[in-house]
Amino acid sequence: MKPLLEKAFDPEDFRREGHKLVDLLTSYLETCRQRAQMPVLPPSDPEMMAGFWKNDLQNPGFELQSFYTTLIAQSNHIHHPRYMGHQVVPPAPLSALTELLEAMLNNGMAIYEMGPAATAIERVVLQWLAQRLGMSDAADGVLTSGGSAGNLTALLAARQAMCGHNIWEEGNHNHAPLVIMVSDEAHYSVARAARIMGWGEKGVVKVPVNDRMQLDAGKLKETLHDAKARGLQVIALVGNACSTSTGSYDPLSEMADFAQENNLWFHVDGAHGGAAALTNKYSHLTKGIERADSVVIDFHKMMLAPALTTAVLFKNGAHSYETFAQKAAYLLASGPQKPWYDSAGRTLECTKKMLGVKVYAMIKLYGDQLFSDYVESAYDLGQEFFNLLSLHSDFEPALKPDGNIVCFRFKPEGYNGNLCVLNAEIRKKILLDAGFYVVQTQIQGQVYLRVTLMNPFTEINDLNDLLLLIRELGNGIMETANA
Repeated sequence: MKPLLEKAFDPEDFRREGHKLVDLLTSYLETCRQRAQMPVLPPSDPEMMAGFWKNDLQNPGFELQSFYTTLIAQSNHIHHPRYMGHQVVPPAPLSALTELLEAMLNNGMAIYEMGPAATAIERVVLQWLAQRLGMSDAADGVLTSGGSAGNLTALLAARQAMCGHNIWEEGNHNHAPLVIMVSDEAHYSVARAARIMGWGEKGVVKVPVNDRMQLDAGKLKETLHDAKARGLQVIALVGNACSTSTGSYDPLSEMADFAQENNLWFHVDGAHGGAAALTNKYSHLTKGIERADSVVIDFHKMMLAPALTTAVLFKNGAHSYETFAQKAAYLLASGPQKPWYDSAGRTLECTKKMLGVKVYAMIKLYGDQLFSDYVESAYDLGQEFFNLLSLHSDFEPALKPDGNIVCFRFKPEGYNGNLCVLNAEIRKKILLDAGFYVVQTQIQGQVYLRVTLMNPFTEINDLNDLLLLIRELGNGIMETANA
């Protein structure tokens, strides 16, 4: 063997550097919890950052621990209790360690032979989740790489099952254009799936939302009638559990009733909030999810796993074989239905990571209670933050949150300026301050600040400090404008 290859695979080098990396990450976790010791997202410029790493690659010499330290310093610190921006969870350390094991084993899972243990574990994890959602033993599914891939997988199955012919093999017939009905607050990946399937913009029919930003079930009948009048063939109805922008849960039970009455496929995008079904306190939010024909849930959002790990479950497991039906003789067995253990027949991916292993490890070590405790803690904090906002006359919540996504804005008494501009400027200054990481969204055309409380170590005192900072920044902006 050539010396460089020998060195690259040296077990003792791996042992030595692995111990150093675990020690470094342990110190990193400890520092994150100290809050003031580090910024959440260090301010940076994309072009300067690219230039830094280009120069680094061209410079001679490399010290592995220095590389790790620099990478950590320049990253967004999801484990910081004052990270409260996008829907990305700080992964449980056990799941990160398991990810290392997965990476080293590198079993691709396209067929059973390429990942025997991981394939069986994936099936067990999916059965475990289906049971927790209240689905029957007939449920089955796959794990895939993210909610966008998950929604596409489910809606491809819906198209195959509901269009009236074998569209995968035969392509589009000269029938009415196929469309799906969705909440006006549906995630963009649903509309993207429609476009990928060749339906274009008209492939999505939007149902209005109410003042709670939930799909208005009273508008379903009218929306379906109007779609049919325009010559469209509605094949599916999509519900949010919950919406990305405001965290609002659609009325899933009413939607399930409507879908059943009108012979529509019912899909629930539970990427973020589907995990509430595992709790006693918040499972009412997901009532009706067990009746869905397909459900998507991200383990990397509210179930403490590293990205990306998404479950796609089908009430009738046979539908999971209809999504991708093409032949691949060198991989897949022949016959009307591929075996469950050759995942390439049912997933967007051919080669796929060992996605279920980290979830299995958490279930085995901690049980269901870990996920229930995490979701309840995060959702409780969302309610507590809403109550805190209500105590301040210069802050306005957009709506009472269902869970851990809270939208609000700074609205000082007597202010006659543009609130959208003011709050957008505040958010820019929060990024420069780097003591918190929050994002912004638009609700009915108005700009709101938005927090997603993902870190189990975030406390109400952190949120009170956030309000104090926003008030200070907002007042400074107004003073500068009036000077």
